[in-house]
Amino acid sequence: MGEQPTDGMSEPRAILTDREREIIKGIDVSDDYRYQTISRIRRRFDRLEEDLEVLDENHDSLGEELRDVICEDD
Repeated sequence: MGEQPTDGMSEPRAILTDREREIIKGIDVSDDYRYQTISRIRRRFDRLEEDLEVLDENHDSLGEELRDVICEDD
C-alpha cells in the first residue's frame, strides 16, 4: 500500500486528518463526537509504538528520523 498521489492541494495525513484537527480545536461538534475522536487518536498512539518497532527492525534510519521529528525541541 503506497502513498496516494496528491493534487498539490492536499497532503497525506500524519496522525490527524484535517477534520480531526478541527474537532480537537472544538469547531462545531458535540462533546460526545469530540470524545470519540480523541479516543480514536489515542488508539493511533498505541499503534505508533508498534510502527516504530517495525521501522527500527527493518530500516537503517527511519525509526530514528521519526524520533527526531516527534522529539524535536523548538
